[in-house]
Amino acid sequence: MSSPAAGLRIVSTDKAPAAIGPYSQAVVANGFVYTAGQIPFIPETMAILDGDIQQQTRQVLTNLKAVLEASGSSFDRIIKTTVFLKDMGDFAKMNETYAEMMGSARPARSAVEVARLPRDVKVEIECVALVDPSKL
Repeated sequence: MSSPAAGLRIVSTDKAPAAIGPYSQAVVANGFVYTAGQIPFIPETMAILDGDIQQQTRQVLTNLKAVLEASGSSFDRIIKTTVFLKDMGDFAKMNETYAEMMGSARPARSAVEVARLPRDVKVEIECVALVDPSKL
């Protein structure tokens, strides 16, 4: 793998699923962190959590939180999330778990139904967040 361009910091943590292709868990640039989409992998085993939409959403957000923390950020610093759903009929239940896990954070958000997600999971979430200036 080539070195990152000047000003970019590649983020990697074993507290979230390892990248399974030619990409990074996240990249920090100019005070922002851009995360890869997280799916409900269990980091320790790299197995997909085979649960309902709420269980999968909880695992996805747990993974996303770990990537954000490794980047020097957190849920309360998220600017925008994008939620990819296999079935928009799962939106209400996903949203319940999302609201619970995000706490008081209320970033901008898009949610879309897609034809298919990696490993045929029910949900994938990515985000852009501010990095704590003391952790740049």
